[in-house]
Amino acid sequence: MSGQRPPGDPVTTLSGYWPIVRPEEPPTPEPRALDARLVPAALLCWAATIIAITAGWIAGLVLAALLVGTACALWIWLLRSGVRRSEPRRVLVWGMVAALLLGTGFATAAAWREQRVSAHPLRTLPDRASVQVYAVPKDDPKPVRGRSFGDRPRWVVRADLVEYRHAGKRVRAGGTVTILAGGAEWGGITPGGLLRFQARPIRPQTSDLTVAVLRANAPPVVLEQPPWWQRAAMPVRESLTEAARRVLGRDAAGVLPALVLGDTSGLTDDVREDFATAGLQHLCVVSGANVTIVLTAVLALCRALTVPPTACAGAAALALLLFVVIARPDPSVLRAAAMGSVTVLALLTGRRRQALPALCGAVIALLAIWPALAVSIGFALSVLATAALILIAPGWAATLRARGWRRAPAEITAVSAAAFAVTAPLVVAVTGKLSLVAVLANVLVAPVIAVITVLGALAATIAWAWALPAELLLRPAAVPLWWLLEVAEHTARLPGATVTVPGGPLTGTLSAAALLGTCLGLHVRAVRRRSRAGAALPARPSRPPPPVSPVRSERRL
Repeated sequence: MSGQRPPGDPVTTLSGYWPIVRPEEPPTPEPRALDARLVPAALLCWAATIIAITAGWIAGLVLAALLVGTACALWIWLLRSGVRRSEPRRVLVWGMVAALLLGTGFATAAAWREQRVSAHPLRTLPDRASVQVYAVPKDDPKPVRGRSFGDRPRWVVRADLVEYRHAGKRVRAGGTVTILAGGAEWGGITPGGLLRFQARPIRPQTSDLTVAVLRANAPPVVLEQPPWWQRAAMPVRESLTEAARRVLGRDAAGVLPALVLGDTSGLTDDVREDFATAGLQHLCVVSGANVTIVLTAVLALCRALTVPPTACAGAAALALLLFVVIARPDPSVLRAAAMGSVTVLALLTGRRRQALPALCGAVIALLAIWPALAVSIGFALSVLATAALILIAPGWAATLRARGWRRAPAEITAVSAAAFAVTAPLVVAVTGKLSLVAVLANVLVAPVIAVITVLGALAATIAWAWALPAELLLRPAAVPLWWLLEVAEHTARLPGATVTVPGGPLTGTLSAAALLGTCLGLHVRAVRRRSRAGAALPARPSRPPPPVSPVRSERRL
């Protein structure tokens, strides 16, 4: 399953700022140009979904009409122009027609979903109405820091609405709701079970296909238990947390489940603040980095055991399935699984040409299943970071290696810088803050992330059955975790670690324009430097033509 790559081409890196360094392999011919045929379709589907969700279903239908009209105009022009089938222009136009028609379908589907949400009967209830809600949580409760209902903790839960009852009427209506609740009872619920509770519906302030925000004013009553696979995943998560608490310190025990499974319930406020300031908060959620590291470890073990390629693929698929189940199969985890699989594909093949179409296909498939991901900041950051690893990081790593850097430092720095560069405008637009130490912090912690993730994943698989081996596995992780916490704390305390700027779309657009201008300037400068270096080289002496044999001349005559 391992692909070959030309010498000098950077090794494909992981989506967690940790490269897999492999020995040099014999070169294989690979086209320089990337296969970008799916890029317009992915971008158009993404943009059409965003417009339909944020601007309303009428705007989505208008956009769908414009797209299908443009596609028909291009098709008519192609028929009347007499372009031959073999001409590249015909292939390009047909690709544009296909992208426009696909965007039309996405705009129509998103408009239909937005119309259903806007006309939901829960939104027609009067203010301060009390309803009895039946809902199924989709993920674990997320604690809200710094706020409380008196002395009670506050939780945020995303759930699927099943039905509600108001004024003696029973209304069966689906949709996604956000539950704001207080009390320890809400912190122990498991996703997948049917809950009943009293709540007051409020119209949501964001446009993300959420039907309503429900302020729960009573503890939940569990009517149905979660599915068996959700119940089986709960002891695995709890066993890992308990083993970490017995072996590691308080801060390290809270960080380990966050890095491995995205369980942030044990993180302290100081650690959260340090990670946010240092630009390491992406490590505390389930991302493509987790999936990539786990799959890479499984494939490396299969190769060491000389397992056939088909069995390797099966083992990787099984590991991916188990990881998704244990980490909770919500849209964010499935998005991380898709992005991590794309990175592993690039790692196995050694060719960026195959990774870019896989990334675009993953974006299209995820948006088709969960249109709300189009307006998710986590989804955008994940896609941008994965694209940076495919398109930008290899070139930057090659430039650093040409300047005398070793392979591993060059790739770690290139990956961290590329991911930071492409995500910085979006982070500035959303939060109004920019971490100036993010690249430094990610470079410093890169060597320990894979170690922590692999040891934590192994401990999670056996902790629920036998705690002693799991604790023995977690003891070596104490030093990498200490280093991670030290880097986060000290980089966050550096003067000027974070810059506060006005947030919003305008600031994000200006940041993106400045970044693009800087990259173009550096590219032009590099091209000029290479051209000057080529002109300074002495010209090769022309070889005289080989002598012509008289016998051959006579034969020609």
